[in-house]
Amino acid sequence: MAKSTFAIMGATGHIGYYLSEELLKKGHKVRVLGRDENKLQELKAKGAETISGDFTDMSLLTKAFQDCHAIFSFIPPGYTADDMEVFRDKIAEASVQAIAKAKISHVLNLSAIGAHLSSGTGPIKELHRQEERLNLVPNLNVLHFRPAFFMENLLWALPSIKSSGNIVMSLKGDLPIPMVVTRDIALKIAELIDALKFTGSSIFEFIGPREVTIMEAAKVIGKAIGKPDLKYTQLPYEQDEKRMIDSGMKHQVAHLMVEMWRAFNEGKIAPTQKLTSEHKGKTTLDEFSKEIAQIYRSTKKAA
Repeated sequence: MAKSTFAIMGATGHIGYYLSEELLKKGHKVRVLGRDENKLQELKAKGAETISGDFTDMSLLTKAFQDCHAIFSFIPPGYTADDMEVFRDKIAEASVQAIAKAKISHVLNLSAIGAHLSSGTGPIKELHRQEERLNLVPNLNVLHFRPAFFMENLLWALPSIKSSGNIVMSLKGDLPIPMVVTRDIALKIAELIDALKFTGSSIFEFIGPREVTIMEAAKVIGKAIGKPDLKYTQLPYEQDEKRMIDSGMKHQVAHLMVEMWRAFNEGKIAPTQKLTSEHKGKTTLDEFSKEIAQIYRSTKKAA
């Protein structure tokens, strides 16, 4: 379509950065939003307009959204916030109010598979609430983009690999998970925003090329980092929660993460749509494991 203006929330994150970069390549005007102006400088050098500040500031967001053809809506994880859920709620509510006040016609909202459920899904339940908020905005065309488990989440395993020589979580080791990389997510979102054909309230689920178990992931990662004997150990939920707290994670966040892993194990967090090739990324875990290996080696040297 013709050159448009898009505002990208969370542009310093993986998805937001790749999305902004791709839209700039397509010739669009891109306003990138982030809390830290310094982290937006790379995108500014590539032609983006930068806006930094507090995402709970509705006035700031309204100004950033003004005259935009579409918004990429994103709620930060809030892992370090004093109260993760309150923090995310404030940002979610401010962004919805700003979208309504700026009279935005199209929003692509980053959600997650499992967001059809209102409870029992850990951090994902906030995404359910945000979908409901956006659905109530008058005259808004909103596409709730629900990706699967990020392959980047496997990077959380690096500390336990270094300390214990294996991967430990409370996810079932033989549970098939449709993992996907954030770069593939961003490219698909860029395609959808560029076309801007979605109307009303709709959902688009997005997964990786195939399902992978955590036990299989351990083998692939082990091979990539030079530890072919790398194993996966499933922990009881209480023990996994304690492990995360001991590693420095806030109690509330650790509790919510375990709640999410439990929902995965019970089959609650799973695709709800019929998924075609249009709903699948192309990057395999074998390919992404090369990036994991690079990060593993660099952090090992730094240590």
